[in-house]
Amino acid sequence: ECFNSPYGTQYFKEYAEKIPGESTQKLSEVAKECSIYLVGGSIPEEDGGKLYNTCTVFGPDGAMLAKHRKVHLFDINVPGKIQFKESETLSPGNSFSMFDTPYCKVGLGICYDIRFAEMAQIYGQKGCQLLIYPGAFNLTTGPAHWELLQRGRAVDNQVYVAAVSPARDEKASYVAWGHSTVVNPWGEVIAKAGAEETVIYTDIDLKKLAEIRQQIPILSQKRCDLYGIEMKK
Repeated sequence: ECFNSPYGTQYFKEYAEKIPGESTQKLSEVAKECSIYLVGGSIPEEDGGKLYNTCTVFGPDGAMLAKHRKVHLFDINVPGKIQFKESETLSPGNSFSMFDTPYCKVGLGICYDIRFAEMAQIYGQKGCQLLIYPGAFNLTTGPAHWELLQRGRAVDNQVYVAAVSPARDEKASYVAWGHSTVVNPWGEVIAKAGAEETVIYTDIDLKKLAEIRQQIPILSQKRCDLYGIEMKK
């Protein structure tokens, strides 16, 4: 999250870029050079005089496949521990963001978005089998909720969840928890970093996903006559 900028409301305007711009052009070039699908964390985006926390995705041909603006702004106050208010400088996005690959459909969120189960449920309803959340939980919320929320979203929707954090920099004005993680639809952590800078990788096994959905068919057993989640726009 905000890989081209320190994470802090005082920095977002200074480091904000247009899209396309320098950072997203580099992501496009790397995706094409390596022939990969690249989910490029997020950057502060400037558009029409407003700032957004925005994640871009590029395909193997270098074309942009998706652009997700953080929907839920991180405005919290835990007395004596942390206070942060993204809405001081950022505007919220107003749409869901999904993209297709030859392997599976992927849904996007950014950091605080992971706390909102309804968003993940919509992605599940729309056929996503992998949810990716660039994020930067802190030393208060990280140890308490980072992995818990990923496992919750994975089990609730029987999907894979990948959450990607900056490594920890103790000297930064905002210290990230780190611990980038991948969770499978059974709620098992199948790959996990520590606080330090590193690379992790794992397989997304869609056969296992299908088996879990067959064994515990919650998606077909929802009581839609009693409740429902809908995408409004």
